[in-house]
Amino acid sequence: MILGSLADSAVHEALGTGIAAGFRWLRAFDAAIPDGRHAIEGDDVFALVSSYHTGPSTEKRFEAHRAHLDIQYVASGTERVLHAPLGSLRSVQPYSAPDDVEFFADPPQSSSFLLGTGDFAIFHPGDAHKPGCMAGGRHAVRKVVVKVRLRP
Repeated sequence: MILGSLADSAVHEALGTGIAAGFRWLRAFDAAIPDGRHAIEGDDVFALVSSYHTGPSTEKRFEAHRAHLDIQYVASGTERVLHAPLGSLRSVQPYSAPDDVEFFADPPQSSSFLLGTGDFAIFHPGDAHKPGCMAGGRHAVRKVVVKVRLRP
């Protein structure tokens, strides 16, 4: 997992061409763009834009992906994200290849961090995460998740 601010994201472009394309798209992000899926580089790099309110962590699930890494960027608002190493989790919903997601039960321990306006987190396949959690109360959040297909 990598945490940072979009203002300082250029240094992470060295991680790969898909990540670089995702960060360039995020830096040009227009707040007026509608929620939904937006192609960046076809199915290899795309953005999922959503607007929602955070909720109690008990209402959220840990998830992990295999075919894509996530760049989760908060365009506005604040949310708490829980994080745990994948190896410490028990699967509660088997991996779905079409959706590229597997869901997990809460572990006995996890870490958490805040993502505020302008912040991002990069989650690799070994990084189970539980986004959208409240941080001191419900917050309206506008978020972009850039999905970058991983090459075998």
